[in-house]
Amino acid sequence: MPKRINQPQNKFHLRHPKRIEILTMKTKDTFIAVIATAIIGLLAYVWLSPAGISKAPELTLYPLDNRPLTLQQFQGKPVLVTFWATSCTGCIKEIPHLVKLHNKLAPRGLNIIAIAMNYDPPSHITELVKRRKLPYIVTMDVDGSASRAFGNIQLTPTSFLISPDGRIVMKKIGKMDMVSVTAKIEAMLNTTQAAL
Repeated sequence: MPKRINQPQNKFHLRHPKRIEILTMKTKDTFIAVIATAIIGLLAYVWLSPAGISKAPELTLYPLDNRPLTLQQFQGKPVLVTFWATSCTGCIKEIPHLVKLHNKLAPRGLNIIAIAMNYDPPSHITELVKRRKLPYIVTMDVDGSASRAFGNIQLTPTSFLISPDGRIVMKKIGKMDMVSVTAKIEAMLNTTQAAL
């Protein structure tokens, strides 16, 4: 019979060092997953919070009629700002939906401001506005200041919904879900009108 050597008290550690290592790795992975989930949750809350997290920028815009306007003059009403270009097929496809939205909700207080990108030739913008008979406000971002004020817009269409209290409550790059946007705007208008 072979002779038994006295083994240390912690038999598990000596016999299964890989298991301890695996358990430690699983604990680390779980900790990292919890932290990542908390960060994602916080970011989602900030982005989706009803009051919005960032205030709309203070800037002056120049519509095609050259009468300057500011976003602040629309305080108390929802504003849909959309950056677009005449060369953007997605923007052109969105125009009929914006016209319909304007016709439906502008009488109740919605303002739509379409800001043409600074690379868009003014003659193309003017021609398209006349041909399509756009009923909402169209401006040109001649020097790129509006794009910079909204976070350096690079892709079109990019749209922002601004609440009556002047906070950005939605940002959408690409085609908007018009049903969802309409519902959000109607809720704002209902709240605003109920407060009167």
